[in-house]
Amino acid sequence: MAGRKQFDVDEALQRAMYVFWRWGYPEASIDRLTEGTGLGRGSLYSTFGDKSALFRQSLDRYAQTYHPLYDQALSGPHPNPGAVVTAYLQVTLNRIADPNVPDGCLLTMSAAQFPALDAEGQALVRTMIDTLRALLTQAFLAAGADDQEAAELALCTLATNQSLAVLSRTGFSSDDLATVATAAARIPR
Repeated sequence: MAGRKQFDVDEALQRAMYVFWRWGYPEASIDRLTEGTGLGRGSLYSTFGDKSALFRQSLDRYAQTYHPLYDQALSGPHPNPGAVVTAYLQVTLNRIADPNVPDGCLLTMSAAQFPALDAEGQALVRTMIDTLRALLTQAFLAAGADDQEAAELALCTLATNQSLAVLSRTGFSSDDLATVATAAARIPR
Protein backbone atom coordinates (compact mmCIF):
# COMPACT_ATOMS: atom_id res chain seq x y z
CA MET A 1 0.00 0.00 0.00
CA ALA A 2 1.44 3.38 -0.98
CA GLY A 3 2.45 5.68 1.87
CA ARG A 4 2.51 2.91 4.46
CA LYS A 5 5.69 2.69 6.52
CA GLN A 6 7.63 -0.49 5.86
CA PHE A 7 9.44 -0.24 9.19
CA ASP A 8 8.67 0.15 12.88
CA VAL A 9 8.72 3.90 13.52
CA ASP A 10 8.96 3.38 17.29
CA GLU A 11 12.00 1.10 16.92
CA ALA A 12 13.64 3.55 14.52
CA LEU A 13 13.17 6.37 17.05
CA GLN A 14 14.64 4.20 19.81
CA ARG A 15 17.67 3.51 17.65
CA ALA A 16 18.05 7.20 16.77
CA MET A 17 17.96 7.99 20.48
CA TYR A 18 20.88 5.62 21.01
CA VAL A 19 22.86 7.29 18.21
CA PHE A 20 22.41 10.72 19.81
CA TRP A 21 23.14 9.24 23.24
CA ARG A 22 26.33 7.55 22.07
CA TRP A 23 27.70 10.31 19.82
CA GLY A 24 26.06 13.52 20.99
CA TYR A 25 24.24 15.91 18.72
CA PRO A 26 27.18 17.31 16.73
CA GLU A 27 28.68 13.88 15.98
CA ALA A 28 25.37 12.18 15.24
CA SER A 29 25.71 12.69 11.50
CA ILE A 30 22.97 11.78 9.09
CA ASP A 31 25.18 8.89 7.98
CA ARG A 32 25.40 7.63 11.57
CA LEU A 33 21.67 8.09 12.02
CA THR A 34 20.80 6.18 8.84
CA GLU A 35 23.21 3.41 9.79
CA GLY A 36 21.93 3.30 13.38
CA THR A 37 18.27 3.27 12.43
CA GLY A 38 18.61 1.15 9.32
CA LEU A 39 16.64 3.75 7.38
CA GLY A 40 17.52 5.53 4.18
CA ARG A 41 17.83 9.30 4.19
CA GLY A 42 14.45 9.74 2.53
CA SER A 43 12.65 7.59 5.10
CA LEU A 44 14.48 9.29 7.94
CA TYR A 45 13.56 12.79 6.76
CA SER A 46 9.98 11.99 5.75
CA THR A 47 9.27 10.27 9.06
CA PHE A 48 11.09 12.46 11.55
CA GLY A 49 11.96 15.72 9.79
CA ASP A 50 15.45 17.17 9.94
CA LYS A 51 18.22 16.20 12.35
CA SER A 52 17.13 18.78 14.94
CA ALA A 53 13.56 17.52 14.93
CA LEU A 54 14.77 13.92 15.25
CA PHE A 55 17.00 14.93 18.14
CA ARG A 56 14.11 16.55 19.98
CA GLN A 57 11.94 13.47 19.41
CA SER A 58 14.80 11.30 20.69
CA LEU A 59 15.21 13.45 23.79
CA ASP A 60 11.46 13.25 24.41
CA ARG A 61 11.70 9.45 24.09
CA TYR A 62 14.55 9.46 26.60
CA ALA A 63 12.46 11.47 29.06
CA GLN A 64 9.43 9.22 28.54
CA THR A 65 11.62 6.21 29.28
CA TYR A 66 13.61 7.41 32.29
CA HIS A 67 11.79 10.29 33.97
CA PRO A 68 8.96 8.04 35.24
CA LEU A 69 11.64 6.02 37.04
CA TYR A 70 12.84 9.19 38.75
CA ASP A 71 9.24 10.15 39.56
CA GLN A 72 8.69 6.76 41.16
CA ALA A 73 11.96 6.94 43.12
CA LEU A 74 11.07 10.37 44.44
CA SER A 75 7.47 9.55 45.33
CA GLY A 76 8.60 8.44 48.78
CA PRO A 77 7.95 8.55 51.51
CA HIS A 78 11.56 9.19 52.42
CA PRO A 79 12.60 9.39 56.08
CA ASN A 80 15.17 12.12 55.41
CA PRO A 81 16.81 14.10 52.60
CA GLY A 82 19.68 11.59 52.34
CA ALA A 83 17.16 8.91 51.39
CA VAL A 84 15.94 11.16 48.56
CA VAL A 85 19.48 11.44 47.20
CA THR A 86 19.95 7.68 47.46
CA ALA A 87 16.68 6.91 45.67
CA TYR A 88 17.32 9.39 42.87
CA LEU A 89 20.91 8.39 42.21
CA GLN A 90 20.04 4.68 42.32
CA VAL A 91 17.93 5.20 39.20
CA THR A 92 20.99 6.68 37.51
CA LEU A 93 23.25 3.86 38.69
CA ASN A 94 20.76 1.29 37.39
CA ARG A 95 20.62 2.97 33.98
CA ILE A 96 24.41 3.23 33.80
CA ALA A 97 24.73 -0.46 34.67
CA ASP A 98 22.35 -1.47 31.87
CA PRO A 99 24.53 -3.09 29.18
CA ASN A 100 21.83 -2.52 26.55
CA VAL A 101 22.15 1.27 26.52
CA PRO A 102 25.08 3.60 25.83
CA ASP A 103 27.21 4.88 28.70
CA GLY A 104 26.29 8.13 30.33
CA CYS A 105 23.07 10.05 29.90
CA LEU A 106 21.52 11.61 26.82
CA LEU A 107 20.36 14.63 28.81
CA THR A 108 23.83 15.18 30.27
CA MET A 109 25.43 14.79 26.85
CA SER A 110 22.96 17.28 25.42
CA ALA A 111 23.54 19.78 28.22
CA ALA A 112 27.30 19.56 27.68
CA GLN A 113 26.77 20.29 23.98
CA PHE A 114 24.19 23.01 24.59
CA PRO A 115 25.73 25.59 22.20
CA ALA A 116 25.49 23.11 19.29
CA LEU A 117 21.71 22.75 19.71
CA ASP A 118 19.13 24.94 18.02
CA ALA A 119 16.91 27.16 20.18
CA GLU A 120 14.17 24.51 20.41
CA GLY A 121 16.67 21.85 21.44
CA GLN A 122 18.19 24.15 24.04
CA ALA A 123 14.76 24.97 25.45
CA LEU A 124 13.87 21.28 25.66
CA VAL A 125 17.10 20.41 27.48
CA ARG A 126 16.64 23.26 29.94
CA THR A 127 12.98 22.36 30.55
CA MET A 128 13.88 18.75 31.25
CA ILE A 129 16.58 19.74 33.72
CA ASP A 130 14.29 22.27 35.41
CA THR A 131 11.56 19.63 35.69
CA LEU A 132 13.92 17.20 37.42
CA ARG A 133 15.12 19.97 39.71
CA ALA A 134 11.53 20.79 40.70
CA LEU A 135 10.77 17.12 41.38
CA LEU A 136 13.84 16.86 43.57
CA THR A 137 12.99 20.05 45.44
CA GLN A 138 9.50 18.75 46.23
CA ALA A 139 10.89 15.40 47.38
CA PHE A 140 13.39 17.11 49.69
CA LEU A 141 10.64 19.28 51.15
CA ALA A 142 8.50 16.19 51.75
CA ALA A 143 11.49 14.55 53.48
CA GLY A 144 11.78 17.41 55.97
CA ALA A 145 14.18 19.88 54.35
CA ASP A 146 13.38 23.57 54.61
CA ASP A 147 12.99 25.67 51.45
CA GLN A 148 16.61 26.76 51.18
CA GLU A 149 18.02 23.32 51.97
CA ALA A 150 15.63 21.67 49.51
CA ALA A 151 16.68 24.04 46.72
CA GLU A 152 20.39 23.56 47.47
CA LEU A 153 20.11 19.78 47.73
CA ALA A 154 18.14 19.57 44.49
CA LEU A 155 20.87 21.46 42.64
CA CYS A 156 23.64 19.42 44.27
CA THR A 157 21.86 16.14 43.47
CA LEU A 158 21.39 17.18 39.83
CA ALA A 159 25.09 18.04 39.63
CA THR A 160 26.05 14.71 41.17
CA ASN A 161 23.76 12.90 38.76
CA GLN A 162 25.40 14.65 35.81
CA SER A 163 28.83 13.80 37.20
CA LEU A 164 27.94 10.11 37.44
CA ALA A 165 26.95 10.14 33.77
CA VAL A 166 30.22 11.79 32.75
CA LEU A 167 32.34 9.51 34.90
CA SER A 168 30.62 6.44 33.48
CA ARG A 169 31.53 7.54 29.95
CA THR A 170 35.17 7.81 30.96
CA GLY A 171 35.32 4.26 32.27
CA PHE A 172 34.95 4.67 36.02
CA SER A 173 33.86 1.41 37.60
CA SER A 174 30.41 0.79 38.98
CA ASP A 175 32.01 0.60 42.44
CA ASP A 176 33.47 4.09 41.98
CA LEU A 177 30.12 5.43 40.84
CA ALA A 178 28.36 3.82 43.80
CA THR A 179 30.93 5.45 46.11
CA VAL A 180 30.07 8.87 44.67
CA ALA A 181 26.35 8.23 45.14
CA THR A 182 26.81 6.98 48.70
CA ALA A 183 28.96 9.97 49.64
CA ALA A 184 26.43 12.37 48.11
CA ALA A 185 23.63 10.81 50.16
CA ARG A 186 25.61 11.54 53.35
CA ILE A 187 25.79 15.27 52.62
CA PRO A 188 22.34 16.28 53.88
CA ARG A 189 22.50 14.35 57.16
